[in-house]
Amino acid sequence: MTPIIELRGLIKSFGVTHVLKGIDLSVEKSEVVVIIGPSGSGKSTLLRCVNFLEQPSDGIVYFNGDSLGIQKINDRWLKRSEKELNLQRTKIGMVFQQFNLFPHMTALQNVIEAPIQVLGLKKDEALQLGLDLLERVGLSDKKDFYPRALSGGQQQRVAIARALAMKPEVMLFDEATSALDPELVGEVLKVMKDLAKEGMTMMVVTHEMGFAKEVADRVVFMDQGYILEQGTPEQIFKNPKEARTSEFLRLVESV
Repeated sequence: MTPIIELRGLIKSFGVTHVLKGIDLSVEKSEVVVIIGPSGSGKSTLLRCVNFLEQPSDGIVYFNGDSLGIQKINDRWLKRSEKELNLQRTKIGMVFQQFNLFPHMTALQNVIEAPIQVLGLKKDEALQLGLDLLERVGLSDKKDFYPRALSGGQQQRVAIARALAMKPEVMLFDEATSALDPELVGEVLKVMKDLAKEGMTMMVVTHEMGFAKEVADRVVFMDQGYILEQGTPEQIFKNPKEARTSEFLRLVESV
């Protein structure tokens, strides 16, 4: 079967700074891949390249077998039109460290905006979808609240509902809990765990090692722009092959 996401030779540079140095990685449908590693290892840039928020300097991202953002015409790789790229992106939801909610819209309005504007859903359909999703993330009672009246954990759960409203096939989480107070982390991780149980394909960049151990099908360890190793949580956490992985885990788990 074709992987839902496949990265081949992915390179990303910002000027003379080489952030990704030839990444090969595939993700199967319904798989949860958790990416760990020290700050500056390229984890977030990798996720941003997966949905072309950052255009790779070289290499190809395939989504459901189609090259994302570029296409081959007469043996030349050319950029897809913005319309084509946006259509591809609608199937890849992303949740960021910062919640990026519209401050002048209620929780419900934040969730239904894109389905109406991008997917062309009728307002009644979008409202029902929004209510269902807010209930799914445990926030149906906050539907009329503005972001300023919500805790960080509640805002992040609205952001997850907003991403799910586009009916994505893949969800990307970039340090979704790192901006939260420690006591609010659990409520967001619970939503992510529920999504995994429901079979959502997920790529997750996180420092939450407990989540990686419990939920990941595969853990990927990155350092200095490379994937140093990958395997099941048991392999990575109990018997890592690379000394650098062992060192990282020892430092993280001693904090």
